[in-house]
Amino acid sequence: MKINIRKLSELTGINLLRFFIVFTAVFLISFLYIIFSRGVEVISWEFITKGPIDSMTAGGIYPAIVGTFWLTILSITFALPLGIFTAIYLVSYAKPYWFVRMVRIAVNTLAGIPSIIYGLFGMTIFVQILHMGVSLLAGSLTLGILALPVIINASEEAFRQVPKSFRDASIALGATERQSIMRVILPAALPNILTGTVISIGRVAGETAPILFTAATFYSHNLPSSVMDEVMALPYHIYALMTEGAHPAKQLPIAYGTSLVLLALVLIVSAIAIIIRYKIRKNRKW
Repeated sequence: MKINIRKLSELTGINLLRFFIVFTAVFLISFLYIIFSRGVEVISWEFITKGPIDSMTAGGIYPAIVGTFWLTILSITFALPLGIFTAIYLVSYAKPYWFVRMVRIAVNTLAGIPSIIYGLFGMTIFVQILHMGVSLLAGSLTLGILALPVIINASEEAFRQVPKSFRDASIALGATERQSIMRVILPAALPNILTGTVISIGRVAGETAPILFTAATFYSHNLPSSVMDEVMALPYHIYALMTEGAHPAKQLPIAYGTSLVLLALVLIVSAIAIIIRYKIRKNRKW
């Protein structure tokens, strides 16, 4: 009787897992189908390479693509080194234990804060107190802080997965602690660090709330000429078309087209990072 109950429990659990997998797959396919079927109608070379015209009822989204690109690149450029070095400090140098624990609690708390709070923080600190104004720099720093907890956690876990024998062997051969970390531990942990970076890129590229107060403008013909210029961005462009547009019949297809382009850009960047990670892992000897 016990065996039958055990088998029944296992069968029930397996069937539940199958159901959730199928449900997730159906949801994902439906989502992609809706975005693609409604967005592909407006996709063209002009749509990608031209700016908006006639109060965003026609034209393209090129300024928004450029703005999203620079916001993502600058925010990751700020967050990635800081996140990696923070993880190195927590794993190798931070003492005592209670201090490390407090820092980790703070990082995990930051990871769970709603993005709109980051937007208000960025507006207060970067826009007002530091007098950066609504600019590419202010938005990038805000998005960088948003991505920082994910990168720290991913990097710390990546360092912990490197065998301890690597460090011991490096130190035994005469390398210092710093040399062992930079030349042995960091290269070995890099593939897993890239995984956290891919997640961060996807989140940063698609966020609207943090740039709402710090970087984004509703409508612009010009590309940013410096980091102090305000920019158009794909997620904010979608938000503006769906909530503030005065011509919904013309702007709704543009919003779906913009969503498709944003999704494609995130997938392309993620694919590039995955390919780089695969090549690094392929060349790794352990």
